[in-house]
Amino acid sequence: MFQHARPQPAGGFTLIELMVCVAVCAVLALIAAPGLQRWTEARRLEGVANELAADLRLARSEAISRQQNVRIGFRGATASLTTPSNCYVVYVGALDACRCTPQGPADCDADGQALRSIALQPQDRLSLQANVATISFDAQHGTSTPAATLRLAGASGLAIQHVVNVLGRVRSCSPLGTVSGYRAC
Repeated sequence: MFQHARPQPAGGFTLIELMVCVAVCAVLALIAAPGLQRWTEARRLEGVANELAADLRLARSEAISRQQNVRIGFRGATASLTTPSNCYVVYVGALDACRCTPQGPADCDADGQALRSIALQPQDRLSLQANVATISFDAQHGTSTPAATLRLAGASGLAIQHVVNVLGRVRSCSPLGTVSGYRAC
C-alpha cells in the first residue's frame, strides 16, 4: 500500500568533475599563451611599421607640395643597423634642425619645424634601427638622399624592414619571412 519513492539523482557536477574541468582549461590556456603573445607582438609591430611607412610617404609628398626639402631624423641612429632608436621626427629645416625626444615632442632649433614626431612606447618592446641618421626628400623630384634601410624589431625576434631607395619609394619586407603578409628579405 505504501510505495516508496525512488530517490532522484541530483543534477550538477561533483567536485572532482569540476576540478578536472578547471585543470584541462588551465593546461589549454598555458599551451595557447605563447602563441597569443607572439600574435599580439606581430600585430603591434605591423601597426608601427605601417605608421613608419606612411610617414616616409608623407615626408616625400610634403617635400613636393611645399617645394621644400623634408627630412626624417632618427635619434641615436648611426651608420650601422646595430644601434636602436626609440623615436623619429619628420621636419623641415637644416640637417640637424630637429631632434626627436623619447617623450614624443620634437626639439627643434629656430630654423626647424617639426611636422610629425613619433616615440615608440616602452611597453610595446619594439626598437627602430636605421643605417642613416637622417633621410632628406628633395623638393623638386621627391628623391631621397641617402637611400636607407630601417628595421623595426620586436623582443621575440620578429622584424619588418623598410628600404627607401634613391627615388624615395619604400619597399617593405620581413627578414627571414618572420612576419606573415610580408615577403622575406
